[in-house]
Order: sequence, then C-alpha cells, then structure tokens
Amino acid sequence: MMISAIAWCAGSVIFFLLISAYLPFIGPLFSLLIPLPFLYYTRKLGLSQGWRIGFISVFIVSLLARLIGSTHLILLCLELGIVGLIISELFERELTFGLTIFWGTVLMLFISAVFLLFIGFSQGMSPIELILDYFQSNLDNSITLYEGMDLDQEKMLQVKELGRVLNYIIAEIYPALLIIGAGVVIWINVVMSKPLFLLKGIKYPDLGRTDRWHAPEYMVWGVIAAGFSLFFPISGIRFVALNTLIVLLVIYFFHGLAIVMFFFNRYNIPIWVRLGVYFLLMVQQIFMLVLALGGLFDQWIDFRKIHNKGSASVES
Repeated sequence: MMISAIAWCAGSVIFFLLISAYLPFIGPLFSLLIPLPFLYYTRKLGLSQGWRIGFISVFIVSLLARLIGSTHLILLCLELGIVGLIISELFERELTFGLTIFWGTVLMLFISAVFLLFIGFSQGMSPIELILDYFQSNLDNSITLYEGMDLDQEKMLQVKELGRVLNYIIAEIYPALLIIGAGVVIWINVVMSKPLFLLKGIKYPDLGRTDRWHAPEYMVWGVIAAGFSLFFPISGIRFVALNTLIVLLVIYFFHGLAIVMFFFNRYNIPIWVRLGVYFLLMVQQIFMLVLALGGLFDQWIDFRKIHNKGSASVES
C-alpha cells in the first residue's frame, strides 16, 4: 500500500509538471494542482503516513529534477507539497469555506516567505529583489522568444515597449499578485479535491455551501479606504492602497462567482452552459469586473435573498 501510494503520488506530481511544461496556454495551470496528491493521501491514510508519502515523493521528483537539470522544480514541489498537507490539516478542523481559503492563503504566503528568505540568503538578494528578478527574467525570456520569430523592427520595438510597461506595472502590484496567486492555489485545490474525494469514497469536510459564500460585510470599508487613498500624494500610501484594492476586488470577484453558481444550481443549468460561462470569464476580463462589482453591491442588493434568512454568517 505504501509503495503504491508513493508511486501514485510521485507519478501525479511528475504528470502535472510535464503537462505544465509541454501543453501550451493552459498547461501551466496544471502545476497549481501539485498539492492535490499530497492532500489526497494525507486525508486517505492519515497525517503521519501522508507526511512520509509526501517526503519520499518529493525526494523522487527531486532526483529526476537534478537529472534533467531543472533544480528549481525541487523547491516548487516541496512548497506545494507542504501546501497540500496544510489544506489537509485545515480540512481536519472543518472550518467554513471562507476561513479555509483565508488560513490556507496566509500559511502558504508564510511558507513562500520562508523559501524566499532561504533562497535570497544563498544568493545574497532580498526577497523583493528575488521576486522582481523572477518577473523580469520571465519578461526577458518572452521578448527573446519573439526575437526568434523574425518580427520586423517596428513590431519588435512595440514588444520591447510593452515589456517595459509590464515590468513597471509588476513592480507596482507584485504584493497583490503574490497574495492572489496563493489564494488561487488554495481555492483550486479545495474545490478540485471535492469530486476526487467523493469518487474515491473519502470524507470531504462540511465547509458549507460554496454558492452561498459571501465576503465579510465590513470589507467594503477597505475598498472605500483604499480607493480614496489612491489620491494621496505619498507614493508609499498609494502603493499599499493599490495592492489592497486589487486584492479586495479579486475577493469580490469570487463573491460574484458564488452568486453565479447559486443561480446555476437553483435553475439546474446544464454543465455545458456553465463551462461556456466560465470560459468567457477567463477570456473576457470585462466579465470578471462585472462579477466583482456584483459581489460588491450584493452587500446591499442581496441578489440571492439569503442575508435576511439567517444566512449572513455563512462562511464570512
């Protein structure tokens, strides 16, 4: 049983890494599922066995990563493996859906900070320098890829100018990007683990109905305060306000998504229609903004008519 579990866990991680490396466009999204095998086996076999399986699986993946010269994958798998174990512990406590995502995000950010400090210390760089250098290297690699496509001079200048603009934007909002990225990793694995657990007969914790989730009502004051702070002449205040506003709007986007799910479930909308709507949300950012605004105004409009029925405390 132990050997089989290790083989499946390590094999699943390698599978996700291969898809993320070789499948265009949506491939990188599969790397976000790396915590799932660790979460699955910890919930199935218990924390003690889960830790052993996770450690040995990461060791196997690390050996393969060294053989192919991709040592950066070692820390990635180790970090996301720990994230899977963290989610398992949160499941054990049967918190609400909102609190599970919140504490999972906080703990993942803490783990990431520890890893960044370790890497930064070994390379003589601060965590912030490491983050900005990572984004800059990705932009440089993208520009180099375009240069190999024999584009004309005018288009190459446009690409380089776009790269400079993106680099400036990232330097302004990288804290929000890190927080949102951690939250999305936790959210995806919490959501995707439910059908997997049900399929395998593993108890899934009672997190409450996700389609009734809503952001805490007091959070609207954070949006108002951050919005007004953008007009302050002090750059440090504007920096904090901008990143705070982005994070809060993303939370309200998920609030709006919960509203959409509520009506999908209420009217038994077919799965193909749901997938079409989710696809539109991915490719048309204007719909994401509409959902964020819907989540924000739901504080007063109450689209689902649940707040006045004693459900206001659900997963806040």
